[in-house]
Amino acid sequence: MLTLFSALAVKKALETLVPGFTAETGIPVETVYDPTTVLMKRIEAGAKPDVVIAVTETLAALGRPTIPIARTGVGVAVAPDVSIPDTSTVPALREALTSARSVAYSRTGASGIYFASLIEHLGIADEVNARATVVEKGFTALAVLDGRADLAIQQMSELKFVPEARVVGPLPEEVQHYSDFSVALGTGAAPDAVLLRDFLCGQSAKEAYARAGLTPAEGDV
Repeated sequence: MLTLFSALAVKKALETLVPGFTAETGIPVETVYDPTTVLMKRIEAGAKPDVVIAVTETLAALGRPTIPIARTGVGVAVAPDVSIPDTSTVPALREALTSARSVAYSRTGASGIYFASLIEHLGIADEVNARATVVEKGFTALAVLDGRADLAIQQMSELKFVPEARVVGPLPEEVQHYSDFSVALGTGAAPDAVLLRDFLCGQSAKEAYARAGLTPAEGDV
């Protein structure tokens, strides 16, 4: 049994990749999904996963060689039965955020951490946060489905994990933030962990990342 720690942004792809790896190799994998910050806290507390997928710059802090696998930007989603707001420009995005009854974002995820800094930069942090739906971790698009929020902010691949939600699109390029994800072996990883790491960098993995709304590393698939 191998243990894989993975950032939430890659979950949709891994839900097909991990069973495929087990079918191909006969090696079972236990997968733990959390924001990168939470995964790192688990490792600092003594957890010893065999393989880790996380934000590249944070993962590098483990002191292990990393291999880039994919990247994604931050986007906006709404409920399926509402009109699509204009978020194509920075002024339009500001208007959409301040007009929303509530905006959902994650407290610990990379996208939420960035969004908190973005609304500060736009000068609307107090107004947005006064009625924001801030989730500790998980998929923010669920908050537009159950009525807690009008807009959900998260990485594009995480928004697409909730297919009932309507993805409006990415943030305007001027305020876009991309997260790069890499894979690495954990400290004291089992010998078979190399097989899993390499599988997650292969062609079938790149195709799965693309289907999940991520941009695979090393160009198009």
